[in-house]
Amino acid sequence: MADFRNLKPGQMAKALNSFEEYGEVTDKGRTKSNLDALGSRVQGESVQTIHGYKYAAWLFDQVSKSRPRGESGRTYEEIKAAAARRAAEASAKGRDIGPIPPVADQQRRDRCRTDLGLFLKTYFPGMFPKEWSKTFHLDTIRAIEESVIHGGQFALALPRGSGKTTICKYAAIWAVLFNFRHFVVVIGNDQGASMDIFNSIKMAFETNELLAQDFPEVCYPVAALEGIANRCAGQLCQGMNTHIRWTDTLVFPTVPGSEIAGNAITTTSITGRIRGISLATADGRSIRPDFVIIDDPQTFESARSLSQVSQRLSIIQGDICGLSGPGTKITAVMPCTVIRPNDLADQLLDRREHPEWHGRRYGLLDGFPERLPLWQRYW
Repeated sequence: MADFRNLKPGQMAKALNSFEEYGEVTDKGRTKSNLDALGSRVQGESVQTIHGYKYAAWLFDQVSKSRPRGESGRTYEEIKAAAARRAAEASAKGRDIGPIPPVADQQRRDRCRTDLGLFLKTYFPGMFPKEWSKTFHLDTIRAIEESVIHGGQFALALPRGSGKTTICKYAAIWAVLFNFRHFVVVIGNDQGASMDIFNSIKMAFETNELLAQDFPEVCYPVAALEGIANRCAGQLCQGMNTHIRWTDTLVFPTVPGSEIAGNAITTTSITGRIRGISLATADGRSIRPDFVIIDDPQTFESARSLSQVSQRLSIIQGDICGLSGPGTKITAVMPCTVIRPNDLADQLLDRREHPEWHGRRYGLLDGFPERLPLWQRYW
């Protein structure tokens, strides 16, 4: 899908020759010669590309000047306006992604609506190849489901390497795809961790074939961008702007029949800009986050510092819990790991001190095996 303001000479010639009423009016060699001669007057973003609108106007200007007065039956301004209209039509046609394909398997999609575990196993089997742990995995999934569908705040202490971050980032996708939540914020313990999560979410929409088959209202317009974020502003679907955003915040496209148009996912770090996060919608509204995933909000360094523990606790209880706006309680899930006694995770998991977080703790082992000699033989 070429940008009409940034064409190669061959593309420009092809566009001008595409109008049947005029036939072949130029070729690649002549267009290249004109570009070399005119320079910045018709250049696109580089010296080797052409700004299609400027070049078309110049070309018709030359045609008009070369004809005897009155031969065309139209004034120069009329010819120029007609050329501009044809150029705009060609550009719009190139930017229009056409109708959205149908859902490949509606029953498969519907089965996952209220079952996060099934959604993860169905659409991301490579990420979750093993059976769920009947303790912390299934409890974590149920806690996220409860939080997303009905609201509430949950702090879950899980062992490192248990897959809690992977579960949570794909849970963010589940929450917005099924329209339980409209604006999800994923918060990591630093900027690097936050961007890793965000890029994984973004890549899922771009490369997951099964997700693309069952959620074409999102994935088809995303695929049409071909990884070029600059195309967002001009993307059309059957003549209407999709208002898609695919940069630092993911905003789902507005396409006919979509119930999740405008739903969004963004990310930041616990030490980054949190207060005042909001999003302007295509219909003129301003929406605030309604679901937050706080992934491992402390580091080994911050857990050892009383001042950093206090600061991060204040951010969670103040800035993050206030993201949904005055009088509205934010829905949140916080998978975490206790690093040392009385650190940030240890405090928020204490149901006596912070009952609003419904803290749950899980050990690495449910218990030691009863037949230890067999393990010794195995080793």
